Amino acid sequence: MENINKLEKLVTNYVQASRGQVDMKKFTYYAITYHSTAIEGSTLTEGQVYNLLDQDIPTKNKPFSEQQMVIDHQKALVYTLNKVSEKKPLTERFIQEIGGMVVKNTGSIYSTALGTFDSTRGDYRLVNVHAGARTFTNYSKVPGLMKSFVKATNKQIAEAKTFQQKCEAAFYAHFQLVSIHPFADGNGRTSRLIMNYILAAFDLPVFYVYKSSRISYIQALEKARETDNLQPFYNFMFGQYKKFLEKEIKAV
Repeated sequence: MENINKLEKLVTNYVQASRGQVDMKKFTYYAITYHSTAIEGSTLTEGQVYNLLDQDIPTKNKPFSEQQMVIDHQKALVYTLNKVSEKKPLTERFIQEIGGMVVKNTGSIYSTALGTFDSTRGDYRLVNVHAGARTFTNYSKVPGLMKSFVKATNKQIAEAKTFQQKCEAAFYAHFQLVSIHPFADGNGRTSRLIMNYILAAFDLPVFYVYKSSRISYIQALEKARETDNLQPFYNFMFGQYKKFLEKEIKAV
């Protein structure tokens, strides 16, 4: 509880310090896009991401697909956070919109024995997917799991009163969505965007998982899945939030 209280004070300090700072939101968004796409394999440096997004200057020695990934993520991020003002409950359709946007120019149309689905439209996958040693839930269970996920997440959001509960509602959504893995690609990016959507809906600062923490991030997800206990993941995410806030306050 003491650590949570310290984190809540950091949020207050961050909000106060950021008032009147020109372009702070814009560059925070660029940083979110850099770290989220880097976690998923983009090799663009932070400076290259900023040049691409801020001045439309591509990087000649980096794959075109990685630069498209960055542009897609930035558009999805802006769209997601602009939707906060509508104050609507989370829906499957909204999550599918975001899922389609993050792979708009890098996704594919898949033809399977069960039919065709388009990842760029946010269609749920009709194939089974793997990430490293992890095999995600069977595609046939995705629609039912997504309905349950949206219902449970909206309930947790509605019941969250304290700072800790609000953060955990956002982290819960992040964990559950990436664990269901409803899309053929873009699940991690989409999950982190939905997390920030919920934080912003609570008027809390948005943030990112650091590229340098990628291995610890994956380990926290796996430990939470293996033990059926989200606390290891919550602890990791609170640590990332603290790291982000301290860095930004110091920079300001």
